[in-house]
This record gives sequence, structure tokens and C-alpha cells, in this order.
Amino acid sequence: MSQNNTDIQTVMATGRRKTSIARVKVTSGQGKIMVNNRTLDEYFGGLSKTKKNALKPIEMSPSANSYNFSITVTGGGYTGQAGAISHALTRVLIKLDPKLKANLKKEGLLTRDPRMVERKKPGRPKARKRFQFSKR
Repeated sequence: MSQNNTDIQTVMATGRRKTSIARVKVTSGQGKIMVNNRTLDEYFGGLSKTKKNALKPIEMSPSANSYNFSITVTGGGYTGQAGAISHALTRVLIKLDPKLKANLKKEGLLTRDPRMVERKKPGRPKARKRFQFSKR
């Protein structure tokens, strides 16, 4: 794996959020972003807020337009997948340019969001909900 900015071969990183996992592969190019072999607009459709959250690390990087991003994302819903993409893009941009780390960390993009859905417990209808208590 070559870390030279003028001629990179391939740089990869993984990001996670909830039950979603995103793998990003970066090659030199014109700034194309493909998610599961579709463009970002095709994949997220009209979810503009979700798209914006996924691309936040790229907006903060001045050199991101000189790379092509190929993203494979699995699991979860659109919100979790956007968070996983954002986490993976942050990690890969830091591999490409370590100077970006301070700004990305300040924005909170480097931290993996550990929140997950709590499991359902036995004897209860949901994770924390209880059946109605009857005195008599």
C-alpha cells in the first residue's frame, strides 16, 4: 500500500455505527463517490440530511476531490449506514493526510458511536417496557 499523495494505489478503512458496517476503498481519480455500485444520490435518494451527514468528512478535506471513493455498506438502516460511511471516510482521509486528524477529531467524526438497540428481556414485552401491573 503506497501512502504517497501523488500516486496512491489503494487505501482502505472500515467504519461502524449501530449495526451498519461500511468499507471504503480509495483510489486516485476525480472525486467520484459510489455506494454499493450506485451513486450517492441514487443510494440515499431524497434523504438530503442523511447524505450531508455521510459526506461531512469530505467537505472538511480540501484534497478529497482528487480521489475516487468506492463504498460497500451492509446492515442497519439509512441513518446507521450514513454514520458508518462518515466514520469510514474519516479514517481513510486520516490515512491519506494525517494533518486532518485534529480538525476531524474536533468535529467528533473520529469517535465511533457505540449506541446500539437494547435487547428484549424475557418476561417483558420490550427491552424495558413492563406488562401492566394488576393489584388484584
